[in-house]
Amino acid sequence: MATDETLRCRDCGRDFAFTAGEQKFFEERGLMHKPARCPECRQARKNGMGGSSYSGERAPRQMYTATCSNCGQEAQVPFQPRGDKPVYCSDCYQQMGGGSRSGSRSGGYSSRY
Repeated sequence: MATDETLRCRDCGRDFAFTAGEQKFFEERGLMHKPARCPECRQARKNGMGGSSYSGERAPRQMYTATCSNCGQEAQVPFQPRGDKPVYCSDCYQQMGGGSRSGSRSGGYSSRY
């Protein structure tokens, strides 16, 4: 049976407990490495509040111009269209039932993510 282990946080340098329960959780999910951050620093990182190796800020997204495969209007999309799949403007994508979070997606791309 595993016992609690004391680890040092890579961000703040404080010691924290890696409990036997957490070790079992990691093992059950096939996680091979011990946590490198204390629970507080892990939560701060998730919340985008910083941490020494993650700023939480994103660069502006690169947008590309494409022609809608349905109506022919110009569409702005956040990916470089490859030409092997249709690209739809927001209106056509919505009319085709796109944009829902049900898990099913059409075969084409849209200008909405």
